[in-house]
Amino acid sequence: MDILNNLVTEANSILWGYILIGVLLILGLYFTIGSKFVQIRHIGEMLRLLGDKDVVEAEGEKQISSLQAFFIGAGTRIGTGNLAGVAIALAIGGPGAVFWMWLVAILGGASAFVESTLAQIYKEKDKVGFKGGPGYYMKKQLGKPWMSSIFAVTIILSFGTTFNAVQSNTIATAFNNSFGINTFVIGIVLAGLTALIIFGGVKRIANFSSFIVPIMAGFYIVLALFVVITNITEMPGVIAMIFKSAFGFEQVVGGGIGAAIMNGVKRGLFSNEAGMGSAPNAAATASVSHPVKQGFIQALGVFFDTILVCSATAFIILTSDAYGSGLTGIELSQAAMSEHFNSWAGIFLAIAIFTFAFSSIIGSYYYGEANLPFINKSKTGLLIYRFIALGMVIFGSVASLDIVWSLADFSMALMALTNLAAIGVLAPIAFKALDNYMTQRRQGLDPVFYADDIPGLKNVECWPKRQSDMPKKAVNE
Repeated sequence: MDILNNLVTEANSILWGYILIGVLLILGLYFTIGSKFVQIRHIGEMLRLLGDKDVVEAEGEKQISSLQAFFIGAGTRIGTGNLAGVAIALAIGGPGAVFWMWLVAILGGASAFVESTLAQIYKEKDKVGFKGGPGYYMKKQLGKPWMSSIFAVTIILSFGTTFNAVQSNTIATAFNNSFGINTFVIGIVLAGLTALIIFGGVKRIANFSSFIVPIMAGFYIVLALFVVITNITEMPGVIAMIFKSAFGFEQVVGGGIGAAIMNGVKRGLFSNEAGMGSAPNAAATASVSHPVKQGFIQALGVFFDTILVCSATAFIILTSDAYGSGLTGIELSQAAMSEHFNSWAGIFLAIAIFTFAFSSIIGSYYYGEANLPFINKSKTGLLIYRFIALGMVIFGSVASLDIVWSLADFSMALMALTNLAAIGVLAPIAFKALDNYMTQRRQGLDPVFYADDIPGLKNVECWPKRQSDMPKKAVNE
């Protein structure tokens, strides 16, 4: 296991130290400028769409709404990365890591918009609604099925397996700290609960995530606001420390500027998933009248995850004496919460991390299942995948923190690079879709998308052409 950990750590130092950070920032700037700062200019429209009731009926069954798709995405975004990941970034990279998380979120909003809009354009119908994601736009528009297969392998390795090990590791550690429960027992219980839901399908995933995520996230943010308010005199100093540390002007705890950048970007990407290629799988399941609606919703999800939830964790830790104690991961977050709210807060955080991380396990599993057909379409292949996913939940509960996070970082880098290569080429399509949407909004319309609104689209299955150009039989259908 030590040999594996050393190999993966060395690979991560190359991928994250020299390649992925540059690609993320450069493409994030490109998407931001190309979309005319979509993630900032249209926040009001994003918030308005959360209440969008446009849900299409298919075969007598209600489809997944825009809001439900948002919560599937939030279910995977809000989890270990927000609580344990932020703590790790602070412990290793210092307060400056928070600044780089914020930067990744701001640029990542545009990346999330592009990939999720593309996922909507190239989605397909399945037995219970819609499915789609990077594998679909790679195959349909780029005409590169081999690229879809590579992406499928990387997302299964990351979300379907190693990310779930990270989530179960954090849950097991938190419950062991708070209640003294054996980590293996926790792993078995988690695997059993996961099995109950993943055999129920995507709609059960949507229902679970849309119920539990907003309740726990809302309560956690309220606690964080209480910490900020009761420590308001310290906040200017905390903010100043974050900015000074981000550029190496002040060293407090953690590494120098390189460590701040690397850990801030890594943990920020793990948390908000912008550009990684995961959230588009959730975005594609939504039934909306225009692809840009889901692009907006998922861009908002990045801000919700990082600017709100990750910042909440950072402020809780940086205003406590637990910071600098040598603790890391969920143990540091629990210690900081207990300092602010007494011992009951550590117990609350264990329960919160269970709901956050468990919803992440469910959503992550679905991302892997949605891409499995690019590798194997048999029922046997699906069954094998399900058992491997459940096995990784158990493995994560007993494995060391270092190995599960290293494996997650490695698989995340491979997946993100594959997706970024695709959306870097296809981004102009998302920009044109945005122009089409905003033109209709300026006319006072609820935007509706047609496949021939953007010239050159290939293999678009779920969006009709304008009726004037359609055969009579297709119009009647």
